[in-house]
Amino acid sequence: MTNINLPGDAQTVLKTAATYGKDLAERTLATAVVAAGGVAVAAGPADMFHASFWETMATAGIAAALTLLKGMAARAFGTKNSASLVKGV
Repeated sequence: MTNINLPGDAQTVLKTAATYGKDLAERTLATAVVAAGGVAVAAGPADMFHASFWETMATAGIAAALTLLKGMAARAFGTKNSASLVKGV
């Protein structure tokens, strides 16, 4: 029987998954907050367009959902414990 050498023990794998999860949650939440703030500023003082509260939240939700998908893709193609597509970040 051939021995399979994994990159770490179960504890290391769990820590990597936890690090990735925290990173992805932080990036997704930050994107939602920044997107909502940007829409609110653009719709308010600048009067560039008129957006209701729910339109603002929908815009922020779409941005956050896309960030979530990007972070999930980053786990598949980038560093396993980071939600960044750039290796080593």
